[in-house]
Order: sequence, then C-alpha cells, then structure tokens
Amino acid sequence: MRVFKFGGASVKNAATVENVSDVISLFSNDRLIVVVSAMGKTTNALEEVVKAWKEKNSPLFDQALEAIYQKHVKIISQLFDEVDRIPVLADLNVILEGVREKFLDTFSDNYDFEYDQIVSLGEVISTKIVADYLRKKGKNVVWADARKLVRTDRTFRNGNVDWQASERLIQGYLKNHDEQIIVTQGFIGHTPENLTTTLGREGSDYTAAIFAYCANAQDVTIWKDVPGMLNADPKYFENTVKLNQISFREAIELAYYGASVIHPKTIKPLQNKQIPLYVKSFIHPQEAGTVIQEDAVNDANVPSYIFKKNQLLISVMPTDFSFIAESSLERIFHCLSEENVTINIMQNSAVSFSFLADEEKVRLDELVARLSKDFKVHYNKNVELVTIRHYNDEIIRNIVKDRKELMTQKDRQTIRLVLD
Repeated sequence: MRVFKFGGASVKNAATVENVSDVISLFSNDRLIVVVSAMGKTTNALEEVVKAWKEKNSPLFDQALEAIYQKHVKIISQLFDEVDRIPVLADLNVILEGVREKFLDTFSDNYDFEYDQIVSLGEVISTKIVADYLRKKGKNVVWADARKLVRTDRTFRNGNVDWQASERLIQGYLKNHDEQIIVTQGFIGHTPENLTTTLGREGSDYTAAIFAYCANAQDVTIWKDVPGMLNADPKYFENTVKLNQISFREAIELAYYGASVIHPKTIKPLQNKQIPLYVKSFIHPQEAGTVIQEDAVNDANVPSYIFKKNQLLISVMPTDFSFIAESSLERIFHCLSEENVTINIMQNSAVSFSFLADEEKVRLDELVARLSKDFKVHYNKNVELVTIRHYNDEIIRNIVKDRKELMTQKDRQTIRLVLD
C-alpha cells in the first residue's frame, strides 16, 4: 500500500486532472490510497460562502456559489462526454443544493462548526470528479468518504485525530474493499457523532500521513509543482537547490520555522512508523524528488532559507521600568491568546518583551489598546523574518547586507533574523 497526495494546484483544471491519471498509471502494480485536495482556490471560495451566509448577504452568497458551480461544471464538461458527465453533474448539484438550502437556516453560534460543514465540501466535490475520471480511464477505483474514516475530537476547524479509532476504521475499510485505487479527501474528518470536522488549512498533507500510519503504508508521496523540497522559496531566493534527502527531524524543523512545502503535522505519524515521505513533481513524475526519512547524514549539506515577509514586531515594556516578570508575561500572553495572535518569534530582556506576528493576522489597533492598559507598546510594521538552517558568517553577511537587524536569535544549527 502506498499513499499519494495531490494538492489543489494538481487538480485545478481538466488538464491537471488528466495528468493525475497519467501519474497514477505509472504505478499500475501498486495499491494506492489517493488523497485529493479541493480544486484550485475552491476552499477560499467556500469561505466566502460561509461569510455571506453568516452576514445574510444573499447576493454575495449566490454569486460565490454560482462561481464554484461554474468552475466545476467547466472541468466536468472538459473531462467527460455528454453521457458520462450526467452522474458527475448530479453529484455536484446535490452537494451545492444542500449548501443553498443552508442560507434559509439560522447561522448557529458556533462559527467553526458551520465553517466545517460547508468548507469541507470542496474536497468532496473534487474527489467525486477525480474518482469518476479515473474510473472512466479504466482504473479500478472506489471513492471513500474521509468523513467516515478519519475520527477526530469535537474541535472544529482544527480537529485532533483519535488515532485508535481512525486506525480501526481505516483498516476495516481496507479489509472490506479490494479495489486497487482508493480516492479520498484531504483536510476533513468526523466526530464520534458523525459531524464533519476539518484538520486546519492546508491539512491534506496531514491526511496523507494519517492514512499511511493507519494503513501501515510502504511510503507517502506528495505531488507538487516543484521538483522536490527546495532550500528556499524561489519567489524570494534566486539560486535554489533541491534537497535530495533529509531526515524527519530536519523536515520538522523546517516546517516549524515556516517552510510551506509540508504541513507541520505531517511528519510525526510517519516518523513513528518509519514511513518515508517523498516530495515529487507531478510535472516530471519520474524524477527522484526529495525523500524524508530517519537518516540525518545529509541534513547539513545545503543551507535552507525561510523568508516571512509582512511581519509585525511589537515590543511591550512596563510603564514603571520594572522587570518583565512572570506576572507580566502572564498578562501579555493572556491578551495574545484572546486576540488569537500566533507568535513567530519572541524575545525578552529585563524590561521588555518583543514578539513577531503575521501583520495581516493581527488586529493591531485592538491589540495595542489592550496591551496599553498595562504597558508601553512600540511596534514596527512591514519587517521580515529570515530563518537560516546550517548558516555560516558569509551567508549571514549576504542576507543582511545593509539592512537593520532588529532582533537576532541563533543556536548551533539555526539563526533567525528580524530585518527592517
């Protein structure tokens, strides 16, 4: 058993769905669990549907839903002839009609619950289309509903996996189905009461790891539009290098610091069962890509760079120049928790506490107002956080150049620089 994951970019239109079929055809001797994300930016569009429903904005609701419908109709029409597309369109209509009917209901007090019931449908739609297309191409396929296989707790929008229940459900399903290819959804699960949950944005990689763990898979392959894991984002760094092989630990470190190739939760279940993870190109599927496994011998061969732009640096100081003691930190963190601020890096001195967060995710005026009740607050907008794994002095000089260093943290392996 092998597990493949195809993200939104790999199923964004008819041509990419056809390519998924071509990639799968290269593995005709393997039994596959194929985890598929929503098509293109469908998740974002469904978030607009949720927002419009909550605000009872009928024009926006209808417009957003119609755009989703037309997008998928276009893909279906290009993949199937008139006869074959009838059942696929029927599935699409049933799913979206259920969403339309929700507008007549009262939006409950639990926003996260309502979010999960609607936003999860992007994966349901995409996997219906992919499974039917693979079947049309002569493959032995079954569509599996992750809302019945991946068991979570009742934490909507960020479900915590019940590993024992999920393992029992997934292994039971595999025993009762002998199809070569099992197509299922990334990102979604269910509570013990069979209410739909999601695993957090970009959670389809994690889903692939869950299925691999529960099925004792041979390996996992994440198919992307890059040749493997690169040592930097090519949008920000010109001379990128592919990492041919890194350890589970190195991958966890890179994901923790913000590398976007792999969801941070993906590694642990694979490491627990020593299941290797491959990151490969769906454009050039026969190339080697990157393998992530236990051996750390190659980790330090190539420096890795992670850039976080549009950061907000906030410094908090007691009004009377007293020390930043535990009681002060308690008040600060309580405020950050209530404002849902995620800290990317933090540092404190005797009389100040500084932290960095994504500027777009912080309600700055509200946060400053709350902190200012007890502290002096200063902030810098539009700064950059650069993380370098396996650095040296020359690398640091080339990155910093003539920019101002606002904060620096480093250990033997990693340096983190906040630059203005």
